[in-house]
Amino acid sequence: LEVFDHAECAFIAAYRREGAAEAVDVQLEYVSAPPVTGRILILCDPMLASGTSMLRSLEAMEKNGKPRAVHVAAIFASQPGIAALQRSRPDVQIWTAAVDPELNSRSYIVPGLGDAGDLAFGEKL
Repeated sequence: LEVFDHAECAFIAAYRREGAAEAVDVQLEYVSAPPVTGRILILCDPMLASGTSMLRSLEAMEKNGKPRAVHVAAIFASQPGIAALQRSRPDVQIWTAAVDPELNSRSYIVPGLGDAGDLAFGEKL
């Protein structure tokens, strides 16, 4: 926001629900955003692993309008996550600093960093 000092900001609280039947069960607990119709939308997440969180977040944001362009920014991304996002949303531009080749059985990036939410905010309560 220091770079885009006139940009409005949104917040999405998303997390993986552990022990779910499907490999990655993402829960969106909270979404707060200005209208996005006709605007450039930049979705940021430390890691793009399976792509599920990003796709669900994008779906939630588009309930609030159709953006002119969508950019995804992630520090780390997995090749499977990039492929999943490109298959589902070829219109989305992906920006990442590093691409790791695979996901493990829990859909964490390999080698990656583990659960970014735990690392950034502490253990899930």
